[in-house]
Amino acid sequence: MRLLLVEDEADIQSFLYRSLEEAGYQVETASDGRTAEKLAAENIFDILIVDLGLPDRDGIDLILRLRQLGVKAPVLILSARRSVDDRVRGLEQGGDDYLTKPFALAELLARLRNLLRRGGPAATEPTRLRVLDLELDLLRREATRAGLPLQLTQQEFVLLEYLCRNAGRVVTRSMILDKVWGMRIQPDTNVVDVHIYRLRGKVDGKGQTQLIRTMRGVGYVLKDR
Repeated sequence: MRLLLVEDEADIQSFLYRSLEEAGYQVETASDGRTAEKLAAENIFDILIVDLGLPDRDGIDLILRLRQLGVKAPVLILSARRSVDDRVRGLEQGGDDYLTKPFALAELLARLRNLLRRGGPAATEPTRLRVLDLELDLLRREATRAGLPLQLTQQEFVLLEYLCRNAGRVVTRSMILDKVWGMRIQPDTNVVDVHIYRLRGKVDGKGQTQLIRTMRGVGYVLKDR
């Protein structure tokens, strides 16, 4: 699941980024409204967390702008504003849920799951991905092949999700590093190759038809036929 976290307080952003990644989300971050608007306009996110006290604009204005741009993903408002009027305004102006600071991480994660489960008009992404006999349950963070469960780490699941979303399309190591690990410039690392090797052993093992293919000198592709 791809999540956009819009939060200008560095400590909270860092804490939420680590916690959400550990919970299986693929997280992009923004510390101001301008960056958030650009990211939301250029990418597809399953859900957004938006703080209202941004340095360059009010979070409500950002949410309204994103709705005008056609962003339909559910929005969880995260704010220190606790009054009833603030909560009502946030929900009436495009927010789907409202959580006040300080907050419990368990409650935030539960609210995110509820918004994703609720779906409705705002939902733009499926909760399952299927490529041939490989299936991913994006809510439960579970993967199966031919009906048998795959024991994946959180990072392996995120990598497999990215390959499934791009099934049939060659993705380079730089693209994988950017989208899965959040690295904008390819460093001198073999982290992608190591994870692909381990993932292939789980997905394509035990005599299964090979789905994860190496395109020598280019990258990798998950074959969809």
